[in-house]
Amino acid sequence: MTNMRRAELAQFLEDRRHQIHQDVQSRKRVGRAGRPTEVGDIGDDSEAGSQAAIDFALLQRTAEALGRVDEALGRIEAGEYGDCLDCHVEIAEQRLRALPFAVRCTACEERHEDDAARARRPSRWHDGPSHLGGLEVH
Repeated sequence: MTNMRRAELAQFLEDRRHQIHQDVQSRKRVGRAGRPTEVGDIGDDSEAGSQAAIDFALLQRTAEALGRVDEALGRIEAGEYGDCLDCHVEIAEQRLRALPFAVRCTACEERHEDDAARARRPSRWHDGPSHLGGLEVH
């Protein structure tokens, strides 16, 4: 990857970081302004609780995205940006353009996701035949 391309991606990531910060600040302002001042019924409280849970989940995802952008900027500074963490081959420019904080090439990311999915599946134990070594149980 050329130095010019790294600089372009660094600027893109800085712009994305700025956008995320603006989004967080906007959500904070809306959250403070949107708090009810009067007591509502149980339905209002339930709806407010659901909205608060959605807002929290969105804020959490935004914070995760900000963390990924910051990590990518750190890799650019360290001169490690654009190389796959697993196979150390340069990540395709198309992938970085679509997902600038990608840390793996497409093939390694697919393997990583498959491994993670396998780890989440419950294991199956095969006990073999249900008899006890030819002994009958009465």
